[in-house]
Amino acid sequence: MVKIIHTLADHDDDVNCCAFSSSLLATCSLDKTIRLYSLSDFSELPHSPLKFHTYAVHCCCFSPSGHILASCSTDGTTVLWDTQNGQTLAVMEQPSGSPVRVCRFSPDATCLVSGSADGTVVLWNAQSYKLYRCASVKDGSLVACAFSPNGNLFVTGSSCGDLTVWDDKMRCLHSEKAHDLGITCCDFSSQPVSGGEQGLQFFRLASCGQDCQIKIWLISFTHTLGFELKYKSTLSGHCAPVLTCAFSHDGQMLVSGSVDKSVIVYDTNTENILHTLTQHTRYVTTCAFAPSILLLATGSMDKTVNIWQFDLETLCQARIAEDQPKQFTEDWSEDDVSNWLCAQGLKDLVGIFKMNNIDGRELLNLTKESLADDLKIESLGLRSKVLRKIEELRTKMKTLSSGIPDEFICPITRELMKDPVIASGSGRAGSAAMAHGPSHSAACGILPDQGMNPCPLHRQADSQPLRRQGSPMAIHMKRKQWKIGSAKRNVRVP
Repeated sequence: MVKIIHTLADHDDDVNCCAFSSSLLATCSLDKTIRLYSLSDFSELPHSPLKFHTYAVHCCCFSPSGHILASCSTDGTTVLWDTQNGQTLAVMEQPSGSPVRVCRFSPDATCLVSGSADGTVVLWNAQSYKLYRCASVKDGSLVACAFSPNGNLFVTGSSCGDLTVWDDKMRCLHSEKAHDLGITCCDFSSQPVSGGEQGLQFFRLASCGQDCQIKIWLISFTHTLGFELKYKSTLSGHCAPVLTCAFSHDGQMLVSGSVDKSVIVYDTNTENILHTLTQHTRYVTTCAFAPSILLLATGSMDKTVNIWQFDLETLCQARIAEDQPKQFTEDWSEDDVSNWLCAQGLKDLVGIFKMNNIDGRELLNLTKESLADDLKIESLGLRSKVLRKIEELRTKMKTLSSGIPDEFICPITRELMKDPVIASGSGRAGSAAMAHGPSHSAACGILPDQGMNPCPLHRQADSQPLRRQGSPMAIHMKRKQWKIGSAKRNVRVP
């Protein structure tokens, strides 16, 4: 559950951006000001609002320590502020004098990037406040920027829809059209994704745009292995242009805000929608997660900033989803297959499966011939183990697709039980007795306790009086109100 715990309504015009440090919240607006609030009670600090800019303030961000705040404006400047007293530390003017639309600190706080309306990208030394490198994109205004968590690259997005990747020396590594009609925002997840091959780590990148979509990318770059960018998926929860997106600090959730006035919270791992928030009355222009507590801030053209609090249940849902793969194997991505291999003790095969682009559908189609001839797995024992694990997945898939309730499936063999019974007791003993009849299960052949290899399920159930319930398929059909023809016995539905 998510609930509003506070609404800030101090700005006189549209809220353009909001950002958290470990103890503060900063907001900026078309009204030319930046405001600072304490996270302890959301009271405005004595030295707030911060006033220097002569035109609209488009973006603000904290340094990793939280002691410095950067803001940028249509007036062509990027200003650094001391958050403890509100004093200006530096005023950095864009070389071209063009309006500055976005600014971001590097993870180690040594650099600051600013992007402007004329497409200029400037890398500043955050200690000396001097210009370090300068470049530009081919077309459009620079409106989005994000550093990778390890700081060895950053990404910019333009109003023409180009996603451009730069290394820490300001060399352009890659550029491609990501969103029709323009990019509006981008953000990296702090949590790496294992790539399997050569120990390579990928980072998730989210980008959003005027095409009403959020796209998820996987990016990796090392000086020895080079750069790689892979498109992963598209999220289409909004029905209007998406103006902002941000990952939670632990990488479990992704939030977005849109022209449709809504805020959507996604589970990062399953990409399912966890919450849709509709409190704002105009376009949602900005959103940000707090780094250390379960708080979300959303800002809007309605001049307000809403503070939302997540309960622990929501966080647990996201974490459980990370630990459990998608229910249907055929829907698994290559990453899901990699996670499954690791869980089965087959980590050494991750690189081979990745190299051959094995997703869930391809996994289910693997045979002993393809494992040996195509994937070149030489070990007979390893091939046999993989085939056994795949067969278990196929059996589970058949169970899921049949729609038969799980209580009618043998918990050990996952086969359909032919003559189940339900104990009149409750709890563990009752559910155990459901698994097998009083004498034995015709499906799995496990005998009751007779002194040799006793089944623990039977040992728990034998002390309970039993009542026979008939065929599980008949009960299932009855539950779904299907018409049953001439039955050989009467079926009672508990």
